[in-house]
Amino acid sequence: MPADTRPLAIAIMGPTASGKTAFAIECAQRFDGEIVSVDSALVYRGLDIGAAKPSAEERAAAPHHLIDVREPWQPYSAADFAHDARIAVDAILARGRLPILAGGTGLYFRALLEGLSPMPLTDPEVRARLEAEASERGWPAMHAELARIDPEAAARIHATDPQRIQRALEVYRVSGRTISAWRRERAADGAAKFPCRTLKFALAPCERAVLHARIERRFDAMLDAGFLDEVRALRALPELRAHPAPLDLPALRAVGYRQAWEHLDGLTDAREFRDRAIFATRQLAKRQLTWLRGDLALRWFDPQADAAALEDAVDLFMRLA
Repeated sequence: MPADTRPLAIAIMGPTASGKTAFAIECAQRFDGEIVSVDSALVYRGLDIGAAKPSAEERAAAPHHLIDVREPWQPYSAADFAHDARIAVDAILARGRLPILAGGTGLYFRALLEGLSPMPLTDPEVRARLEAEASERGWPAMHAELARIDPEAAARIHATDPQRIQRALEVYRVSGRTISAWRRERAADGAAKFPCRTLKFALAPCERAVLHARIERRFDAMLDAGFLDEVRALRALPELRAHPAPLDLPALRAVGYRQAWEHLDGLTDAREFRDRAIFATRQLAKRQLTWLRGDLALRWFDPQADAAALEDAVDLFMRLA
């Protein structure tokens, strides 16, 4: 078998608040790299504090890509990400630098590294009809319809996830085939092979209590930094003020933002808002860990307890160049 001579890349995965950004910047500085953000919240302008977007100082310390590429009312899919990230990776390689993929959005990683199944494009008319039906019947009823059409997808998609319910129903109405069937069928020629040999690892504290404490401290720091003022600024945007259901937008389903929006609507007091946002962030971390455990090729490191082993693993991988 011929040797794999593709260039190298590093993929830093892990749950929220696990230290991915700091380690990605460290790798970029050590190995002349550039960071490609793999995060579905960081693509949106205006989601800075609550999304833990790298600061100006952090972005000055290492080049970052795919941050602030959409307005919060604009759609951005995993396919969009895979397309844009591949362009960014190719440009990084052309500059002779190391691509470092860092983030916590599993679907984005899968789309980039493995490719996505072929699927019908978005149909604005069908989507508008589905939104109108949902306004009349409610998303739980739409989820029940999906369960009749595609039980596999309904089991995978939560009844409170309108974006994915809508997409699954849209695909069925446009093509007459379920989204699950489309997912199982890869394109005949397959997705373009990712152009790098990639070291994939996950950063996660061994003790869940440690991660929970990090989440709580980080959220309190976000509040101190003006998170609620950030959400007030989003609420003042004309495009969001005019939107009939702003909390259905992918940007505002980012963890913490929905809870802050509802708090500013007067639905919760300050303590309940904080508790709900921290709980939602912990649930996100749980979902991320569940997804990561499904990748048997991942190497796991506790960012504190395994710091030396993590550094050795990266050094050894980089010697392959």
